[in-house]
Amino acid sequence: MAENHPVGFQWVMEAKERGAKVLHVDPRFSRTSAVANIWVPFRAGSDILFLGGLIHYVLENELFFRDYVVPYTNASVIIPDDFKDTEDLEGVFSGWDANKKTYDETTWLYEGVEPVKAASTGQGASEGSHGGHAEHGLHAMPDLCKYQRDLTLQHPRCVFQLLRKHFARYTPEMVEQYCGVRKSVFLNAAKTFCTASGPDKTGAICYALGWTQHSNGVQMIRCAAILQLLLGNMGRPGGGILALRGHASIQGSTDVPTLYDILPGYLSMPKFGEESKTLDAYIEKYGSRTGWWYNTDKYIVSLLKAYYGESAQPENDFGFHWLPRVTGDHSHQAYWLDMLDGKMDGLFVMGQNPAVAGPNSGMERRGLAKLKWLVVREMVETETASFWYESPEVKRGELRTEEIPTEVFLLPAAGHAEKDGTFTNTQRLLQWREKAVEPPGDCRSENWFAYHLGVLLKEKARRDPQPRHAALLALKWDYSIEGEHREPVAEEVLREINGYKVADGELVPGFTALKADGSTACGCWIYSGVFPKKGENRANQRAAKGFYGHGWGFAWPSDRRILYNRASARPDGRPWSERKKLVWWDFESKKWTGLDVPDFTLTKAPDYEPPAGAVGDDGLAGDKPFLLHCDGFGWIWVPVGLTDGPLPTHYEPLESPVRNPIYPKQQTNPMAQAKARPGNEYAASPDAHFPFVMMTYRLTEHHTAGGMSRTLSHLAELQPEMFCEISPDLAKKLSVTPGEWVTIVTARGAIEAHALVTSRIKMLTIDGKPVHQVGVPFHWGYSGLVKGDIANDLIAISEEPNVRIMETKGLLCNLIRGKRAENLDAIGQLREGQGQR
Repeated sequence: MAENHPVGFQWVMEAKERGAKVLHVDPRFSRTSAVANIWVPFRAGSDILFLGGLIHYVLENELFFRDYVVPYTNASVIIPDDFKDTEDLEGVFSGWDANKKTYDETTWLYEGVEPVKAASTGQGASEGSHGGHAEHGLHAMPDLCKYQRDLTLQHPRCVFQLLRKHFARYTPEMVEQYCGVRKSVFLNAAKTFCTASGPDKTGAICYALGWTQHSNGVQMIRCAAILQLLLGNMGRPGGGILALRGHASIQGSTDVPTLYDILPGYLSMPKFGEESKTLDAYIEKYGSRTGWWYNTDKYIVSLLKAYYGESAQPENDFGFHWLPRVTGDHSHQAYWLDMLDGKMDGLFVMGQNPAVAGPNSGMERRGLAKLKWLVVREMVETETASFWYESPEVKRGELRTEEIPTEVFLLPAAGHAEKDGTFTNTQRLLQWREKAVEPPGDCRSENWFAYHLGVLLKEKARRDPQPRHAALLALKWDYSIEGEHREPVAEEVLREINGYKVADGELVPGFTALKADGSTACGCWIYSGVFPKKGENRANQRAAKGFYGHGWGFAWPSDRRILYNRASARPDGRPWSERKKLVWWDFESKKWTGLDVPDFTLTKAPDYEPPAGAVGDDGLAGDKPFLLHCDGFGWIWVPVGLTDGPLPTHYEPLESPVRNPIYPKQQTNPMAQAKARPGNEYAASPDAHFPFVMMTYRLTEHHTAGGMSRTLSHLAELQPEMFCEISPDLAKKLSVTPGEWVTIVTARGAIEAHALVTSRIKMLTIDGKPVHQVGVPFHWGYSGLVKGDIANDLIAISEEPNVRIMETKGLLCNLIRGKRAENLDAIGQLREGQGQR
């Protein structure tokens, strides 16, 4: 966090100065480790073993916050007798279909809850669709409020006891043997973190790509959620889980979004099949009978009205049929493989540099050479724009410039100081920034490009009114423009995102004002309230009031600074303690109040019980803080929504130096997709040809793929050359001296780097054998002021099953002394002799 998120890390340092303990769990000793109270080095890819060890420690030592866990989580809920755990089935959960390589998640539902089946369409689930209950004929969210509970947590089939059984083997000894963490170090870390629990104390967990970029990364984060729920650290000040973002508005890009399978505000994209034939079928599937997603109809209809305006009417399902359908796996990884197979004609690349940043970058560059056209919008000519004449493949003769059919259009883009708009940060905080200077020359903003491209496409569709152009013709595209370059007014876009009444354009005060009858339009329901009335851009406010900063920017939803903050009070509505009070029930005024905007219905009393047949928020009791879940619980057990299990389970990375110590018959996540093919091969696990563990990471001095930092002299000077970090033990083993050139080889490729020999990376003992790790920053490429080999040439294209991200940590490599050109024969021998998985 100190290396990659230094602006946020200042608050960690403030907390430490006030007495907080900082624990850093990372294979590398970094700037964060240097100021931490405890540094825990471990083997990359063994995260669930470590986190599972913490959960085991909490359960075995009775350190969980019982008064929080029993009312606020589903720990007490009973699971059906026919459910089988990975402990029963040697590494898979019940519902596993070995032939289809997929789960029937209906066996993970609560006791007494019946799945809701859809009529068969004969089409089957699409490969790219996901989301738990969506995949096996479940047509709607089941009624999870029909649960049965044991408040003593003693029932053998309650979630709590299943959790205890599931993690029983994740002992400190197992952590030591396979994570490489000494037992004494682990116990010190576990004891320290578990003290941050109870009425008067909390602890937070921060993570970034070190958890997400794994073949079981979602379940790593699930482990953290389980740990925090057990300790009572969710929805409370100083608690929670912070997903640290590596860019100023990555949070915004998932909220609004740029992901293929969701619409703004985390509404699901309709998938091809029965669920998308009508708007009602879509709402039935993705809404819920109880909880806040009961309002799905209001949010999707308001979004459709924002998209299609007067063309969206009740008689045509508000234009729902104009939305595209997800017909398969349209993720980054999948469409690059489609590109390689000649299934894509063109690509827009805006604000990214996949020729350097993408997994198996060499393969992605070869994919670019199969396109008919490529549009790159950037501030400099990146490697993605220049692949056709100066990529390594061209220089090696694998691609010939004159034979590449791709027509490349490089369009100059405006920088962040050259345009109006908002950033949305890790805290979900929208912050407006005004244009400081006009963009030079022909540089233009994203708003300008998208708006004028839309104008051209709509005019083209108007001249050729075929049925397939109906959506373009219906699209509401009436933004005001200003200035010499006819720039769209950014505040107008934000007002549309906020939402308004269709009849008169009056801005709505928040998402509770949205309707399902077509009378309101809203571009992103969770952002509603950021512009509640004319002239009040809350993202542009800079008058912080109180400790939580209300009045400085706008945190979605409704300017809440801490989500699910009803959990910061006891079930009866009183604060857990004076020190940790946040929101509480005012017994005199009969409403929730406090230091934050209550994430709860203001007048719902703590002792409220839903009457029979109650729906939506009325269907949740007054002591159920997690209102986006249809049962109101924090989910230790996930009954619906994930593809690879209701509980996290340790699986080894797609390449590993060891066999799975927990489940020898199930080495890797059975739902993960390796996408193995020529050019995207994998080593065996273990593989004598590739004995070392490799991980990629970022540096403070450079930014992601380097397009914004390797072209700046002061940053280029701070980190001028590509390097890899290795331990003194590994350097001695290979007879490598500090600064010497080495070649790093994986089953996919080979790159050269300077050896940074440092004790910041330790040799670990794993299952009685030495295991060495290699750290590789991924910022360099063949353009810019400073150049270097591309780390992501070594990474495989793979997909975690829930979010389809690649695995960049915990893969296998080898090191050879000398530069790549000197080692071509050795590289060839390694790759030819590797054990094929």
